[in-house]
Amino acid sequence: MRLRIILPPNLERCAPRDAIPTKIEVVQDNGAIIQPEKLAMDAFGQLDDAGRVAAFNLLQWGGGKMGSFVQLSREQLDQLLTALQGQPSFFWANSPKQAITWQGTTLPNVSPHITQKSSSSSSSSSPTSSSPSPITNNPEPLLEEQEEDYDKIYSDYLGNPLHIDGSTSYLAVRLPSKEHPFYNEIRELLISHRFKLEPKNRKWWLRDRHQTLNFIGEIWGDLEDRYYAEFSDNFLARVKDVQEADIKTDVSEGHNGYSISVSIKAGQASDQEVSQNLNTGRHYIESEGKVYLLKKSKLKKLHELQQSLAETPDAPLLHRARYSVPYVRVPQVEEELELINPNFEAPATWRQRSIALKDLTTLVVPPLPEDIDATLRPYQKIGVSWLHHLFKNKLGGILADEMGLGKTLQAIALLASLKLQTSRTLPSLVVCPASLVENWRRETEKFAPQLKVFVNHGTSRIKKPSDIAGYDLVITSYGTLIRDQKHFAAADLRCVIGDEAQHIKNKRTRNAKAISSLNAQGRILLTGTPVENSIDDLMSLLDYIMPGSWKGIPAGARGDDRQWHEQRIKEQAGPYILRRNKITVAPELPEKLEQVVFLEMTPEQKTTYEKARKYAESEIAALEKSGASEGTVRMKTLTQLLRLRQVCCDPRILDDTLAPESSSKLASFLELLQESIDGGHRILVFSQFVSVLTLLKEQLKELEVPFCYIDGKTRNRMAEVDRFNDSDDIPVFLISLKAGGTGLNLTAADTVIHYDPWWNPAAEAQATDRAHRIGQTKVVTSYKLIVADSVEEKVLELQGQKRKLLEDIFEASEAANSKISLSDMKSLL
Repeated sequence: MRLRIILPPNLERCAPRDAIPTKIEVVQDNGAIIQPEKLAMDAFGQLDDAGRVAAFNLLQWGGGKMGSFVQLSREQLDQLLTALQGQPSFFWANSPKQAITWQGTTLPNVSPHITQKSSSSSSSSSPTSSSPSPITNNPEPLLEEQEEDYDKIYSDYLGNPLHIDGSTSYLAVRLPSKEHPFYNEIRELLISHRFKLEPKNRKWWLRDRHQTLNFIGEIWGDLEDRYYAEFSDNFLARVKDVQEADIKTDVSEGHNGYSISVSIKAGQASDQEVSQNLNTGRHYIESEGKVYLLKKSKLKKLHELQQSLAETPDAPLLHRARYSVPYVRVPQVEEELELINPNFEAPATWRQRSIALKDLTTLVVPPLPEDIDATLRPYQKIGVSWLHHLFKNKLGGILADEMGLGKTLQAIALLASLKLQTSRTLPSLVVCPASLVENWRRETEKFAPQLKVFVNHGTSRIKKPSDIAGYDLVITSYGTLIRDQKHFAAADLRCVIGDEAQHIKNKRTRNAKAISSLNAQGRILLTGTPVENSIDDLMSLLDYIMPGSWKGIPAGARGDDRQWHEQRIKEQAGPYILRRNKITVAPELPEKLEQVVFLEMTPEQKTTYEKARKYAESEIAALEKSGASEGTVRMKTLTQLLRLRQVCCDPRILDDTLAPESSSKLASFLELLQESIDGGHRILVFSQFVSVLTLLKEQLKELEVPFCYIDGKTRNRMAEVDRFNDSDDIPVFLISLKAGGTGLNLTAADTVIHYDPWWNPAAEAQATDRAHRIGQTKVVTSYKLIVADSVEEKVLELQGQKRKLLEDIFEASEAANSKISLSDMKSLL
């Protein structure tokens, strides 16, 4: 009994992703082929020693079971090659009857693709590092392939080049000098393609027409671009009539998108001939006496295009295929089509949709009221033009400018422009958090007084859809929309704008369902953080702005397959997310200085902290020992972490017998407070804990320092904001991070104190940007108070990891999953 390992023809593509679909068969002595899952465990004892080693590995990777189909990493396939070295055990799926012939210790066209292990597998010390990749909770953004700088690689090489001579029937190759950067690689390549060295002339010969044409078709691109080969005049003259097969593309417009066909054309060769050559791995086609090369480099691009059009990395390489592409994918697909077919010609409607999204400088500024036109900065006019382009072409978008760049103003300008362009009054709708309803009303009244506005909130509510007829804009909150959903869902709306889009990042919530039920000509989202948590959140936003146009990540997608789909979604979403930062578009803003202040605990604080930490560890250990679910352990861990963080802020929260002096953070805060007031600065103080803010209020009252205050229970936030902005005599504003981290303009302050750190650095950055935004004329200094050797310092380390992720996210208009795992939380203890 022996094993048969059947490998995919596209191994070269699968291997770098460590996702090699492989078929396993067992052949008995009588030639019968059996599926391994049908065999009892002890039956594998009939294999020879090498077969038993390979079977043991497969059983281990499969959790004690061996199935007919497995997905292997390069490291796993390498282990099978090592175990079964020299044996006729490996086959290609398109040639399952002929075993792949070993060349010494090398399996041609297999070994070269698995010699470089993924860094994750080679560096892992885990005993289960060879097991198939699980679903990752924190996927890194996929990196684009880095092109090698060959000019630099060859800059110091002065030896003889790789020399190619021959014709379409034979090849004579002279190796370069041994100092050549790819000498060993070239030598292995020739051996794997059955070249033979002739000692007399030191040339490597291939004297077989089929193998010669196959080698030319497969390797020509590398000969020119990677190996810097020199071709003899004789060779070039004899292959001058050899042509390259063409890739043909055709586009036609349908009802909700385009139909795209992609095909390989090789002279007069039939589809059947092209398909047969492709399926057998042949890199050339002969038709009517002419040779057409199927170059590997072009086939690779074709396969990548077909995977992109089919929206799956599992799409096969086909000689002819047709795909349906929705309007939203036009910008992304156009670049891919032009890459493989420079003569690609798109329909006029295609170009109309894509050009402006690919090049913002081509956008046309829509008609605007004079006052708004004079108010908008250049980058804001581009934003309005972008929103208008999307609306006009029945597309949706996410305006995700950095905090403080005027997303609200740009949205209002769009609504004012739409009103100018039509005589029919049709209401638009803004949906925002309840705390921002008044802010929207004020901003609209200030910048677009010509818009007739109705605020649907509190006791002033619509009773039927016709109640909003005659208004240009209705402003409501997410909570109120849920209650009045049936009225709004029955109304015809011009444009729906969802502010602070993180409120609908989960499409299963009532917020998301309510706003998605509305019937509107256009849909726009505003957010300072395009995605706070995961790629799934991004999908929720995309599904809202253009429902039915996006394909999500398939259920069960893991490892590299999941990363492939994440990269696909990011690339498709990119044209519909507009994000600018202050440094780029508003250089007149003063700089923002950030400083971390580390503090040592007081003795009383340290005692309280250690007592709480040991209690937390024992409670969690007891829970785990009792067999409690992960959810229960997770909630208990969060609760205990909360207690530790509160001790860092002020141990009096856990032990009210202690004095104010027991908190090192309070002492540091009072020093900063005094220094700032003496210097004429005004301060925003953020904390997540109302209990902390309450203690600070008591301290400020005792010191007779005037202050303003906002937490989640504050009714009239704007009154407090106005009081602070209008009075230089109030130096301090105490703000709950969750209640006041968004939607406030507090440029009267130039100092920000983060009393305690939060998991997500984006939330802290948003809070700081309450002061560091347009209108600020001073340098903004942000202090972060951190208790050393505590959970706070570990949270800061976690933030450092996430900040790099978030920077990458915002630069590419995409997102990565920043959800904190249970193991991360336990490590914080």
